[in-house]
Amino acid sequence: MKTSELLAPAGNFEKLKTALHYGADAVYMGLSDFSLRAKADNFTSDELEKAARFVRALGKKFYITVNIFPHNKDISSIKGHLTSLAEVSPDAIIVSDLGVFETAREMVPEIPLHISTQANITNFKAAKFWEKLGAKRLVLSRELTIDEIKEIRDRVSIELECFVHGAICISYSGRCYISSFLSNRSGNLGECTNSCRWNYTLLEETREGQYFPVYENDRGTYILSSKDLCMIEHLDKLADAGVDSFKIEGRMKGINYLAGVVKTYREAVDSIRDRPYRGQEKWLRELSMFSSRGYTTGMFLGRQPDSGYNHDEDEIYKMSHELVGVVESVRNGKAVISLRSSLKIGDHIEFLSTGLEHKTFEVSEIYDMEEDLIESARNEESVLLPIQPGVRENDLVRRLR
Repeated sequence: MKTSELLAPAGNFEKLKTALHYGADAVYMGLSDFSLRAKADNFTSDELEKAARFVRALGKKFYITVNIFPHNKDISSIKGHLTSLAEVSPDAIIVSDLGVFETAREMVPEIPLHISTQANITNFKAAKFWEKLGAKRLVLSRELTIDEIKEIRDRVSIELECFVHGAICISYSGRCYISSFLSNRSGNLGECTNSCRWNYTLLEETREGQYFPVYENDRGTYILSSKDLCMIEHLDKLADAGVDSFKIEGRMKGINYLAGVVKTYREAVDSIRDRPYRGQEKWLRELSMFSSRGYTTGMFLGRQPDSGYNHDEDEIYKMSHELVGVVESVRNGKAVISLRSSLKIGDHIEFLSTGLEHKTFEVSEIYDMEEDLIESARNEESVLLPIQPGVRENDLVRRLR
């Protein structure tokens, strides 16, 4: 059985390094002007070249997103961008728009093209259409069931990719206009304000100034807010259906989220060959440690149940662990930690390292970079900490909130 690719988001260079460090086979990234995550840090043209060299040195792959739905004024800029990508030579360009697809085929025919989930591929006829046009891979719609994916797999030989973890847009395959209407920022141009996550109430037109919660509580309700997708207990079903690449959402998420998700899904993907495949409690425990809206299997197993939506603000964005810092280097039994939070003697921390998961260590010594003992340190400072064997460069340091 071929092992499915594990594809992770890279919102900036640090996130790229984190994703690859924790086991991603490939990353997807982009520039703000041409990506559906314009508010992510993203990459400059020069940074793309640096990122390409870094990824290549590790023998991994990277895909560039050019998946906005452009207007006439955007075409010239996209052509210039495609020209620059010819020098970077990504493993693929991810597109949504037919015009961008055709332009890329003409200008950079040597670079494979992946079709974004924004293209709304929900049936085998659409899949065959893109295959005939020369696409290399299809990122399938999130509205499909596993049985529908299997039927598409049986009709085409093109690579198939689907999301397995992360936020779910309430609109069909992310084709949303709410943000455009409410804040004049188009989600289809990468400027989504996440209007579906706002708290809404009802207003009856003859009762001016009286607002009614949709659910009977005093906070209103998040009626458009789905829980986050989590398919870690069902990856074997997706693999058996013929999915070639498992995609993690989250170019705007932090490295605490990224490290935990990628590491956990790496273990899960590697265990698919061992049948029967079983979701492990430690995976679910790890995925509960960082911010989420709770988890659902979306529509993969059929219609998303009512429990797949989050209606209460007290139940969202909860996390058990916070990021303390990143291991910059390891030397002589000590780690150089770049802090992302304060740290003091007596704190209990853990290292996200293989074999050290969920093992807590009390901080008994902290050294500054001149190797003088100190009592505490602040965010953005670097310190030296004595460590256990097994801690690696680029590992994350966390603690219980």
